[in-house]
Amino acid sequence: MKKMCESLEKQMYVTKLLLSLGVPAHLKGYHYLRSAILRSEQDIEVVSSVTKLLYPDVAREYNTSVQKVERAIRNAIEVSWMRGNIESMEEMFGFSAHSGKGRPTNSEYIARVADAVHLAFLGGVPDTGKMNKQEIYPRRLGGDISFFYRI
Repeated sequence: MKKMCESLEKQMYVTKLLLSLGVPAHLKGYHYLRSAILRSEQDIEVVSSVTKLLYPDVAREYNTSVQKVERAIRNAIEVSWMRGNIESMEEMFGFSAHSGKGRPTNSEYIARVADAVHLAFLGGVPDTGKMNKQEIYPRRLGGDISFFYRI
């Protein structure tokens, strides 16, 4: 029961995190991205081979092709990168569209968000009921990234 509750909490946490980054929930890529992040959080090794491991798993789950999964995730990331919260992007990734750098790749985006989720759940299940869009982001301190969770 505890495992199932934590799984639901992680789903809710990832959902709120993606929405805070500006990923529109009406895009198919949003759902694919959420699934990919949850899978990657459980096994970060799948991010090193997204085309052979991660995308096929997501494609099977949604009964679609690997190419459609990749393209939909890329589109969701592009939309959030261009229209999303600039501060949230800079906090999560260390840069944004306005800082002159290009958007992160699909695998970079998935790995970064999955790592943030994993770190948030290390100390137990965070209280997502009190979470708003400013809750979990990395901070750059002297070149290192440290993570924090605020309530």
